[in-house]
Amino acid sequence: MLVSRIRIAPIVEGHGEVECVRTLLDRVWREICGGEYAEVLRPIRRPRSKVIRYDRPNGRITADAQEMRHAVETAARLLHAGSETAVLELVLLMLDADEDCPKEILEAMRSTLDEVDPRLNVAAVFPCIEYETWFVASAAVLTDFLTLTPDDVNIEDPESARRGKSWIEQRFTTGSYSETVDQVKLTAAMDLQLCRDRCQSFDKLCRELERLRGQEPRP
Repeated sequence: MLVSRIRIAPIVEGHGEVECVRTLLDRVWREICGGEYAEVLRPIRRPRSKVIRYDRPNGRITADAQEMRHAVETAARLLHAGSETAVLELVLLMLDADEDCPKEILEAMRSTLDEVDPRLNVAAVFPCIEYETWFVASAAVLTDFLTLTPDDVNIEDPESARRGKSWIEQRFTTGSYSETVDQVKLTAAMDLQLCRDRCQSFDKLCRELERLRGQEPRP
């Protein structure tokens, strides 16, 4: 059975994502998943450095279990304090992968996430390389904001090419790029399907929401 309404409590890394994640999730829910309405709560901000740790001697990524648990539990309380109109509830953790492999970050967090109340839906998505990488994937439709060469619009795998915030900054035409101001505008204008086709991390976000809606996620 397909459901049409969802309430989401996001946990994000940066001030820019705090401002733009509502626009992002509302668009994905309606335009990709075909949902009716997404109630996105005010995001909880957790700097990456507080959540992710590095075991340098062993070359491993670890997670701060206490910080993770506190953030997820706080998000869950916000969800439960909300209205009763949404059919689904989701805690969404979204941090930039930066130089790390998203799969390795997820593995480092898995044990903590597995301890969460099984009745609660929790999803973790790590934009690779950065949130701005999703804008790079969609650059062809962002010409109101970016000055582009023909090669710039044909980057089919910006994650492997490691294009992110600096790439956007170098091409930004409407003044200095500001995460808190401009991420909202770019998120509202980006081509979601093009971004999904070109970024595995964005496809992961879409698949998580499709799964909750009751759709068969795209292979």
